[in-house]
Amino acid sequence: MNRRQFLTTTAAAPTALAAPAQPLLLGGPLFLKSDDPRELAREARRLGYNTANCPRATPQDSARLQAIESAFAAEKVVLAEVGVWLNLLDADPAKRQQNLQKVTDGLAVADATGARCCVDIAGSFHDKVWYGPHPRNVTQEFFDASVENARKIIDAVKPKRAKFAYEMMGWNLPDSPDSYLKLLKAIDRPAFGVHIDICNGINSPGRFYNNAAFTAECFRKLGRWIVSCHAKDLDWIPEMNVHFVEVIPGRGKIDYQPYLRGLAAVPAPVPLMLEHLKTAAEYEEGANYIRKVAAGMGLKFA
Repeated sequence: MNRRQFLTTTAAAPTALAAPAQPLLLGGPLFLKSDDPRELAREARRLGYNTANCPRATPQDSARLQAIESAFAAEKVVLAEVGVWLNLLDADPAKRQQNLQKVTDGLAVADATGARCCVDIAGSFHDKVWYGPHPRNVTQEFFDASVENARKIIDAVKPKRAKFAYEMMGWNLPDSPDSYLKLLKAIDRPAFGVHIDICNGINSPGRFYNNAAFTAECFRKLGRWIVSCHAKDLDWIPEMNVHFVEVIPGRGKIDYQPYLRGLAAVPAPVPLMLEHLKTAAEYEEGANYIRKVAAGMGLKFA
């Protein structure tokens, strides 16, 4: 994508979002103790989900990869993402290379099974917490390393179906729609997509109180590239400093209407995956809340 194409596409994004409403895709973790793709796909449907994360697999196990794709297709459950949560900027060069290979394998699995994407965070320079905050996480050095890693992963796999994406974070790049646009332009690969986690982008009181506007901005600027999203909620614990805490959807202050409106307006259906809750009951509560909000907006699930 050259500069003119990129700017033209970005400018056209709001127009693209005016298309007829897409059916919504909602999913979450499966607590079923099974590794059988057929059983997992059926469990997703039993829970009322129409999307799910890809079961564990390796690029070398072609039979299992085919079984996963076939099983979830039979139940009409979209494979959302292969999450490979490792530090691509680990201080140890050997560990960094190992992590890079695991994420590359994850993209290969996503492409082989038809999952929408392989996702990881861009990494962190923190020396103890793999996703932790660090001054260098918002520098040009971090940006350049993230561009290089994404290109290496994509060029190694050359995916035909799946995208590779970085999850938005509050203290690591990409931390905003504009920083994500810069990454898209710099990485310059059609196989690089956008992963949205609205709660991860809430890193200030302004964004917390105006989260509906922040959500709308994300979809307005990034909508055509979004391949998967995460569903959570945030509340604010009163202390002497800012302290947001993740809660079950519906118990916090995140406005889900612009989130669902954005998902209904993107060019193709995008999975919305519940995460970070503790029990099956909590996931059920969160899913029911999201379904209730969608129903009140006249939106439907595929």
